[in-house]
Amino acid sequence: MMSGGLRYQFARLSIAEKLIVVNVLIFLVDGLSRALFGQSFAHWFHLPKDFFEFLSQPWSLITYSFFHSGFGHIFWNMLVLYFASRIFLNLFDSQRFINVYFLGLMLGGLVFLLSYNVFPTLVNSNAALIGASAGVNAVLIFVCAYLPNQEVRVIFFNIKLWYIGAALVVKDLVLIGMGENIGGGMAHLGGALLGYVYARQLFKGNDIGAGFTKFRNAIIALFKPKEKKAPLKTVYKKKASTNIKEGYDKQAKQRKIDTILDKISKSGYESLSKEEKDFLFKAGKED
Repeated sequence: MMSGGLRYQFARLSIAEKLIVVNVLIFLVDGLSRALFGQSFAHWFHLPKDFFEFLSQPWSLITYSFFHSGFGHIFWNMLVLYFASRIFLNLFDSQRFINVYFLGLMLGGLVFLLSYNVFPTLVNSNAALIGASAGVNAVLIFVCAYLPNQEVRVIFFNIKLWYIGAALVVKDLVLIGMGENIGGGMAHLGGALLGYVYARQLFKGNDIGAGFTKFRNAIIALFKPKEKKAPLKTVYKKKASTNIKEGYDKQAKQRKIDTILDKISKSGYESLSKEEKDFLFKAGKED
C-alpha cells in the first residue's frame, strides 16, 4: 500500500521535482555506501577528465550529474533547479525542460573534457566532474534569456532575471581566473551557453532540441512491448456483411408485405392465397 502511494505521489511531481528526488536519493545511497562499506562505486559514473578513459564509460556524460561532493553542493543545485524550473514549466512543457537540462549537462561535460585535453594548464585540477550544475545553469540561463526583464523576488527586493544570469556567468569567469574549480567552472559555462542559445533560437522559431526529442523517442520505442493485433477487422467485416444481409432481407420482406396489402385493398382478403395469408400472419406476429 505504501509503495503504491509513493509511486502515485512521485507520478504527480513535475519533471524537475522528480529529478530533485532522484538526485537526493542517489546522494543518500552514495553516502550510506561510503559509511557502511568504506567505499563507493560512484567513480564509474563520474565524468573522467581523460578522453580515452571517458570512451570506456560514455554513459558518464549524463550520469556524472547525479553525484555531488557534499551537502552544500547538492543543496544549492537543487534549490536553484526548483525555483528556475517553476518559471520554466509555466512557459513550456516537460519535454522541452528535459531537452534544455540534459543538453546543458552534455555540453557542459564536453566543455570540461575539451578543456582538460586542449589546455595543459588544467591537467592538475579536478580529477573528474560531478554535480548537476551544468544542467541547472542551462535551465536558469534559458529562463533569464527568454524573460530577461521579468522581475523575481530575491530576499528583500525585486531583481530582473538577466541580472541574475549575468552575475552567475561573471562569478564562474572570476573563479576560473582565480584558479578555483576550473573544470567545474568550464562545465557551468557550457551549460549556460546551451541555455542562452536555446532560448534565443526559440525566439526565432528554431527548436534546437527537436532532434534530441526524436532521438529520445526512438530509444524509448525500442523498449516498448509490441502490441498484439486483435482480429478486429475480420470480425468487423463479418458483422458488417451480416448487417447488410439483414437489411436486404427486411427490405424484401417489407416489399412483399406492401404487395399483399395492395392486393387486399383491391380484391379483398379472400383473394389471397394460403401462402400469402400465412406469410402475412407470421409477419404480423413478428412485428
